[in-house]
Amino acid sequence: MKPGATISGMVEAGDKKGGTRARYHSPLRQRQAALTRQAIIEAAITLFRDRGWSATTVPMIATLAGTAVDTVYAVFGSKSGLLMAAVDVAIVGDDEEAAMVDRPDFAEFGRGRRSDRIRTGVRFTVGVFERSLPMLKALQDAATGDEAAAARLRQYDQDRRDVTAAGMALILKAPPSDAVVDAIWALISPEVYRHLTEGRGWSRQRVESWFVAMGTAALATAVSDDDAGIRRR
Repeated sequence: MKPGATISGMVEAGDKKGGTRARYHSPLRQRQAALTRQAIIEAAITLFRDRGWSATTVPMIATLAGTAVDTVYAVFGSKSGLLMAAVDVAIVGDDEEAAMVDRPDFAEFGRGRRSDRIRTGVRFTVGVFERSLPMLKALQDAATGDEAAAARLRQYDQDRRDVTAAGMALILKAPPSDAVVDAIWALISPEVYRHLTEGRGWSRQRVESWFVAMGTAALATAVSDDDAGIRRR
């Protein structure tokens, strides 16, 4: 889900005796680079959320992050590259390397009774939506004129389906069918969440309860249809 780009902490120093040059690792520089990267991403998330893609400029982001414009470009390459990193952080919740499906909180999908597992999955997913919806809106706006953003937006839908499949495997304690994954992927979606919260004014708690009820019903229907298809075959 996340880019693995980091800033190298390797510098060169002269060897006083032999005159050769040795490379050594600088933890301090690595920490400073990581803090700079984090500050830039946090500034980008704030500005993309509040101003949108078009109205946000790299100099604005650099100013809010307390760094130079050249540093932003050195770390992320372009405004579009920075947006990709901001989207990834908004979805996952941090800038760590571990994929979402490999994290301990994702593993919680597989604990407890099935009703508990469904509720855990819904609560986790709603948290992702709350963090990422503004960045997804910026990505959609950028995609109209930026091919890299358009490709990332297309990949987002596939990524979300893959994560849904992994989550359902934990909830069902068995590999889910395509019908099950499709049903949950379509129903518990950022679009539906936005319609209910922004369009209809529902609270997060109300949406969570509705997702649990509808997801449980959709799951039961999809599993029943699968069983019927197996019997017919």
